[in-house]
Formats: sequence, structure tokens, C-alpha cells
Amino acid sequence: MQPISRKLTTDQKAVLIQVLLAFPDQQVAVTYHPQANDARDYAQDFLTLFTVIGWKVNAGAPSESLNRQSSELAFVVSEEGGLPPGAEALRDALRVFGIEVVTISDPDYSAAPGGFILSVGASA
Repeated sequence: MQPISRKLTTDQKAVLIQVLLAFPDQQVAVTYHPQANDARDYAQDFLTLFTVIGWKVNAGAPSESLNRQSSELAFVVSEEGGLPPGAEALRDALRVFGIEVVTISDPDYSAAPGGFILSVGASA
């Protein structure tokens, strides 16, 4: 049995846009696992979503180092920063669709206020 391809549906994107519009001026970077077949496209879904709502976005780049700690979706934040409100809202909205996101505190990540990384790992 082949794994189900990860992709945000049009309905999911519409709901996420409505939820995240309440959090302007967020800063986010998106990375993806380079060896996962669908990770780049899934990351692109989020990049497009963040761009549409006007967040400051760093384009998706492959990164194996961040994805070692999570096989699916993860938020990477600085240790002292915690999870920004926009990321909390995104996490809660994704949970409604049955999509779980883990939070990873990285002492080497220096985020701008309200900044975080969305990391798309290899599918489980």
C-alpha cells in the first residue's frame, strides 16, 4: 500500500487563510526534507498560503538537519521565543483537519519576534 500524498485541499487552504489573516506581520521560513517525494510540494502549499496572507516568508529550502527530529510537520522556534500566536493558530487549525504539528525548540535558531520555521519532514 502506497502512502497517501500530503497536500492541502482547497477547502483547507481557505480555512487556514481565514484563521491566519488575524495574525499579520508574522515571519516564517519553510524547509522540507529533500529525500521525501512529496515534501517539496507540501512545503510549497504552505509557502503559497503564507504569501497570500502577507506574511514575511523565506522560500522553502531542503534541510535534513531540522527534519531528523520529526517525520511530519514541525515548528522550530528559538528556546526563549516560544511559539508565536500565528503559529499557535495554525497548529490549532491544522489539528481540526487531523494534521499534527510538533514544536521543536532549537537553541541555535535565532528568530525575529514572532518568527518560526515550518519544517516538512519525510512522511511516516
